[in-house]
Amino acid sequence: MESFALSAEQEAEVGRQMAVIRRGAAEIVPEEELAAKVRRSVATGRPLRVKLGLDPTAPDIHLGHTVVLQKLRQFQDLGHEVFLVIGDFTGRIGDPTDKSETRKQLSEEQVLANARTYQEQLFKVLDPDRTRVAFNSSWLAPLTFAEVIRLAACTTVARMLERDDFHKRYRGNQPISLHEFFYPLMQGYDSVALKADVELGGTDQKFNLLMGRTLQREFGQEQQIAVMVPLLEGLDGEKKMSKSLGNYIGLDDPPREMYGKAMSIPDSLMVKYFELVTDLSNEELARIKAELAQGRLHPRDAKMRLAGTLVRMYHGADAAREAEDHFRTVFQEKQLPADIQEREVSPESIWVVKLLVQTGLAGSNGEARRLIEQGGVRIDDERLDQVDREILPRDGMVIQVGKRKFARLRLRS
Repeated sequence: MESFALSAEQEAEVGRQMAVIRRGAAEIVPEEELAAKVRRSVATGRPLRVKLGLDPTAPDIHLGHTVVLQKLRQFQDLGHEVFLVIGDFTGRIGDPTDKSETRKQLSEEQVLANARTYQEQLFKVLDPDRTRVAFNSSWLAPLTFAEVIRLAACTTVARMLERDDFHKRYRGNQPISLHEFFYPLMQGYDSVALKADVELGGTDQKFNLLMGRTLQREFGQEQQIAVMVPLLEGLDGEKKMSKSLGNYIGLDDPPREMYGKAMSIPDSLMVKYFELVTDLSNEELARIKAELAQGRLHPRDAKMRLAGTLVRMYHGADAAREAEDHFRTVFQEKQLPADIQEREVSPESIWVVKLLVQTGLAGSNGEARRLIEQGGVRIDDERLDQVDREILPRDGMVIQVGKRKFARLRLRS
């Protein structure tokens, strides 16, 4: 790659951009080539072409998904050209990463329906005016069989079996469908089609990102840089954030719920969350780290800053202030919130399980039973621990489920 003589001001800009890109990155392959690309960009004014591929195999996005989106937004803010590749073609196959068996293929209708919902949520992080959205069916679908064979000739079965999930399934005598080998080839070809300078992905995507480098070399292109971000642990502090595990913060969670969930993040993960999923500057992040280390910032106050930042990012500053006021009232001052929703009920005695479902505090009898058995239900601030209890409702009776759900009863006349 051609070298460029830069002014002191330009050298400072290269350093600033590299500091932003390194923030929270688990691995950059190879970092020295990225620095050279950034130098060329600063010298020539030509932005880098930065790619993120997403398969819309599920319609909802949570905070764990935003780790890579925040990195993409940082590239946008640095002035680079961002390509969001919606894998409407690859999504029909599904990336088999971390799967012990062949993934069920989705229909075109399912993928496109998910993609529409996906895009709406993605732009809660990305700047839509500076995002170029592309569907990879536009270049993958027209490939001839001869071109697919040429693509397959760029790698070997041995190389494919180096991929961890394929290796485990092969060693365990579990079937691997031939079409699954084409997933990393297709993702890599996305980089060829876009002439990508940089591709982003999670650490679990390393094999696919490096395949993009391989194919670009085979097609005579300058190779892209792979920037990988870590996977985010959920609210349990152990397992990867996942809706199926219930340890997630959803982008569509109401402000109070989002704030309350953020306050349950383990102290040990606070800095990681600040670093990976907030829009605070590197300078602000460094200040928070230093004040926590020196004991000048209490972990509770830092967590409230984190919770408020997340609500502000996805619901606005007013919602963040209201969510904090609500949290202080209910959890710190042990007062009931001022705006508890009222639920009208019959004045007759009722089974408590049925009452929780009737007031919307539980979605089913089974969920209501579990909440009571786990000690998560209070009536007029008295913990309820009897699943078979009958309740005689009265005007103004307050039922609380967990830390964030309340209902005030009003008797039906």
